[in-house]
Amino acid sequence: MLTAIVKLTCQDRPGIVHEVTSFVLSNGGNIIRVHQCIDQLDGMFFMRIEWDLENFLIPRGSIEEYFGTLIGKKFDVDFELSFSDKVYKLAVFVTKSTHCLFDIMQRCMIREWNAEVSVIISNHAKMKRYADMFGVPFYHFPINKENKTEQEQKETELLEELGIDYILLAKYMQILSPQFVDHFAHRVINIHHSFLPSFKGADPYRAAYLKGVKIIGATSHFVTSDLDEGPIIDQDVRRINSNETIDDLIKNGRNVEKLVFSRAIGLVLANSVIIYKNRTILLE
Repeated sequence: MLTAIVKLTCQDRPGIVHEVTSFVLSNGGNIIRVHQCIDQLDGMFFMRIEWDLENFLIPRGSIEEYFGTLIGKKFDVDFELSFSDKVYKLAVFVTKSTHCLFDIMQRCMIREWNAEVSVIISNHAKMKRYADMFGVPFYHFPINKENKTEQEQKETELLEELGIDYILLAKYMQILSPQFVDHFAHRVINIHHSFLPSFKGADPYRAAYLKGVKIIGATSHFVTSDLDEGPIIDQDVRRINSNETIDDLIKNGRNVEKLVFSRAIGLVLANSVIIYKNRTILLE
């Protein structure tokens, strides 16, 4: 089934839902899903509507124009139109850990997502063997203080050439420059453990264990120039018992990380996420 999806944001006022649903129904569309919510503090309205295009009277190429004229201008709406047959192109950035990479590859291979991993990029050459295993092109960009700007420019050129839709930082242990992040605004998704900002560095699970923390968790978010402070897409936690070792924490932490990361990616690829200010509105 081919469907159209519209996400919209506007100031809340009476009649918006009626106008949007009437637009679909009056043109022969069959509504599949509708989700909406209101931000009570700012009085903002958010909506996601999806409808079957089989008998829709407006040609696919003209829907955006018609919707913008009939709904967008009337209600001063910001909206985004997409279609269910789009195959998203993903770039996976990875350093040494593979658990998130493997989970992403599996979900793409079994068609859980309408997406494909077009390239794997790493700052470590040894990750090429995993890209070869999956039959995905691999590029090695070693990064240091002296070559960071030059290497990120090469990465940008490659990503643009491949037509990448989203960049997935699958435990990529490099800080992206503000210039790179701004170039791909709202298109870079990260995953990290939820110990931040208390336990930083290369061995946060050991530090958390020694401190006696009682939960572990993970956070997935869009990347902004403010490190680890971009709009959060998904989070989860797991309680720790006193019999668990540091290795147990690491293993269970990885499980939470890959599940949270994949949930976040799935929400974005399903066009169920609206970014408002520095937070996300999930319409699912």
